[in-house]
Amino acid sequence: MAEDCSHECSSCGVSGCGDRTADQGPSKWATNSRSSIKHVIGVVSGKGGVGKSLVTSLLASELHKKGHRVAILDADVTGPSIPKTFGVTGHLTADADGVNPIKTESGIPVMSINLLLPKADLPVAWRGPVVTNALRQFWSEVNWGEVDYLFVDMPPGTSDVFLTVFQFLPVDGIVTVSAPQELVTMIVGKAVNLAHSMEVPVIGLVENMAYFKCDECGKIHHIFGGSHGAAVAEQYGIPSVATLPLDPSFARLCDEGKVEEYDVKGALDPIIAQIEALPTTTDGNRRE
Repeated sequence: MAEDCSHECSSCGVSGCGDRTADQGPSKWATNSRSSIKHVIGVVSGKGGVGKSLVTSLLASELHKKGHRVAILDADVTGPSIPKTFGVTGHLTADADGVNPIKTESGIPVMSINLLLPKADLPVAWRGPVVTNALRQFWSEVNWGEVDYLFVDMPPGTSDVFLTVFQFLPVDGIVTVSAPQELVTMIVGKAVNLAHSMEVPVIGLVENMAYFKCDECGKIHHIFGGSHGAAVAEQYGIPSVATLPLDPSFARLCDEGKVEEYDVKGALDPIIAQIEALPTTTDGNRRE
C-alpha cells in the first residue's frame, strides 16, 4: 500500500509507483511549492543522552539571532523534544498548499510529531516505514517558506531514520554531538563513518557537558572526565570543535520553553562559521 511505502526503491517489487525511478534506485523528496530551502543540516549523535536536541536548538537560535532564516524539522519521531525546549504548543493549520509549521517566540518555524498529538506525553510506537512516511510528509507537505538553514534533529543512533534522511533529503552536512568520555570516541566514529560512506560532509563536533564552572569560586570541574573533543575531531578529520558546559540555567530555560534566551557566549562560533561557509550557487539556491 502507498501509505506503507518505505521509499526503499532498490528493494521494492511494486510496479507503477510514482516515487519509483527508472533504475529502481532511491529518489530525492521534493519540497512543496511554498518552500525554498538553501541548506539542510543534520544534527546527530551515535548514542542518546548527550544533548543533541539542545544543540539543535542552540544552533538554530544563534543563527536566527545573526539574521539568518532558520527552521527545525524534528526527525526524532518517537522521542521528540524540540517543541518543549522552545515552548511551542497549539494546533497546526493547513491550506491548499500544505501544513503550516508552528513558529517559536522569535519566529523560527518548527515541525514535530508532538504538534500533531492531542497530548504531548502520548507515545508514538511506529514501525520504520510509518516513521519514514511521516518524515516525507514533514519535508514535502510543510510550508517551510524561505529558509537559509533547515536543521534536522535526528534520533540517536545510525538506524532507519539516519539512512532515510541521508538518502532522501539534500543534506549539506552534519554536526555530531558527544559527551566527554572515552566511550564516545567509538560512538562518534560510527556516525561519522556512516556519513562519509554516504558522501555527507561532517561540519563539526560539539562536545556537550564538557565541564562545570562553580558559580562561587569559579573553578572548572570536569565531572564526566577530561575533554576528548579535539582528539576525536583530529582522528576523524572533523574541521571544527565546540564545547558546551554543564549549566543548570540552560536546563532551566529548556524546561521553561525559553531556550532562545540562553547566551552561549560564542561557544558555538567555530561550528556556526563552518555552517555559514557552506557554498551556494550565484542565484542563491543551494548547491546540488
